[in-house]
Amino acid sequence: MLNFLLGAVAGALMAAVATVTALRNPDVQVRMGLVRPAPVTIQTRRPDPVCPPPAVQTHCQVSAQAGSPQVGQPDMLFARRRFWSVAP
Repeated sequence: MLNFLLGAVAGALMAAVATVTALRNPDVQVRMGLVRPAPVTIQTRRPDPVCPPPAVQTHCQVSAQAGSPQVGQPDMLFARRRFWSVAP
């Protein structure tokens, strides 16, 4: 008898937790009619892109750009520090 009572209480608690968890989900709230669905807004026009301000070039940057464009440094990919350092 005690096993039945403990099982019934545990089952009721699990059902209550599952119900509360499901009702906190916004999709379930809309399906059950507890909350009205949010109106769908459609953008008719894409926003204009925001261009960054032009960068000020110094003499060193201009001379480096005259040759081939280079991004970063050559040893960035295969640096020993990158493979053996452990950072949190």
